[in-house]
Amino acid sequence: MRHYLRWAVYLGSVGLAAGLALTACAPAAPLPHGPVLPAHWVRFRHLAGVVDLAGPRGDGSFTVAAAGRLFTLTQAGVLRPFARGPGGYATAIGPEPYIATADGERVAGAGCSFRNGMIFALQPGPRPGIIAITPDGRASWFTSLPAMTTPDGITFDTTGRFGHRLVVTSRNHGATLVLAIGCAGDVRTITSRAPAMEGGIAVAPASFGRYGGDLIAPNETSGRVYAIRPDGTAVTLAVSGLPHGGDIGVESAGFLPPRFGADDAAYLADRYSKGNKHPGTNSILRLPGSQLLKAGARPGDLLVATEASAHTIVVHCANTCTVRYIAAGPAISHAEGHIVFTT
Repeated sequence: MRHYLRWAVYLGSVGLAAGLALTACAPAAPLPHGPVLPAHWVRFRHLAGVVDLAGPRGDGSFTVAAAGRLFTLTQAGVLRPFARGPGGYATAIGPEPYIATADGERVAGAGCSFRNGMIFALQPGPRPGIIAITPDGRASWFTSLPAMTTPDGITFDTTGRFGHRLVVTSRNHGATLVLAIGCAGDVRTITSRAPAMEGGIAVAPASFGRYGGDLIAPNETSGRVYAIRPDGTAVTLAVSGLPHGGDIGVESAGFLPPRFGADDAAYLADRYSKGNKHPGTNSILRLPGSQLLKAGARPGDLLVATEASAHTIVVHCANTCTVRYIAAGPAISHAEGHIVFTT
């Protein structure tokens, strides 16, 4: 693995007609080797079919999507079924119904807000859309997405540059739709020609240098991490330098919260994928906060992990951006969805 983990960080812009222009941002830090990596993802809880996590909620718990159902992961690490029974949530087993948790922010110009603690889940398939799940576990259809597209990313705009809307990416042949969805279910197209991207998308905090408030999304095929501005412009934030390709490259992302400390931790879904070179462990992975801080990660930084083996970089952006390789998971890991954090 080490012989092709060469590091570079690039900035640039996507010219929709001319392709992607890249400009070097900063020299990469030396690559740690083998066992001297400062941080390691470890198996935390077994859960068949786990595909994503969202939160934390006000009580510190996470919502977990697995095998077409939802669970709650408590602060004590206990998994409990959630949104079951009549009016509960269920979806097909096999697709990637990523999830996001609303924080109650008022949507700009809408006269309403997303209810704090509500869960919103992608609904792939012949009728793509969004499912809303209330904090007490009642599920309902929230809104439809453009037909013949495949939704593959979901997050909330907590910074405000997208109006505190729900932001969704949806694959359309070789391009990606970026959609901003209001609390009444209205769908606005930010761009219909974004580069291919999917997985654990996130909106950057205001502190994230020139990219504060942008949508951050990884591309497993190219190994690039993109920033999408509210006007639809796509910028290459970083080139990971990690192995890339289908089911291999960068897939998951998340920002360390402001009060993240040594007693906190990061969590990531490690989904089982039969027949894959990296078949996964059917586990929720955990990365201790003490290791992240020792590795130099700080609140406001971006973590990005690959689908294969959860190789993880930390990206820090101020006037310029830097990127460092700091962690990996079990070699067979098949990471999916968002990176989430306790606070």
